[in-house]
Amino acid sequence: MEYGDDLKYTDKEFLQWKKVFARWKQKRPKNLDEGFTSAHDSVFNVVDCLNCANCCKTTSPIFRDVDIKRISKRLRMSEMQFESSYLRVDEDRDKVLKTSPCAFLQPDNKCGIYEDRPLACREYPHTNRKRMYQILDLTLKNTEICPAVVRIVKAVTKETI
Repeated sequence: MEYGDDLKYTDKEFLQWKKVFARWKQKRPKNLDEGFTSAHDSVFNVVDCLNCANCCKTTSPIFRDVDIKRISKRLRMSEMQFESSYLRVDEDRDKVLKTSPCAFLQPDNKCGIYEDRPLACREYPHTNRKRMYQILDLTLKNTEICPAVVRIVKAVTKETI
């Protein structure tokens, strides 16, 4: 299955996911985290992010101060230089990349600062964490970006729909 095929889903499917997620936010099923983690693990046993890198091509992580410090040290520049060269403050007052695709994305879809990448990149797509009910809106939004998230959402909602 190619990258683009995974991102295909119908408006009807999306609306169903939205309804299920709204129910989950209210009820907070006890096995929600386990369901997502299980689906996450099985999907990432077969998905190679280097075949896609759509997240790096289209979105920006939030850069925390500790990320900025670590990355600027790696790049041998001051934190101020790093921020002025690569970052901007968005409407939520978060520090994010000035441009897309990510300046550190290499032609082979590898990250040029992989060992020092921001926490948001390390944790993406955030589908194997605790308290998933808190980020269901983000997870739904990530179905527009990440084919793995589409597969995960299809798996966790399969029994519910």
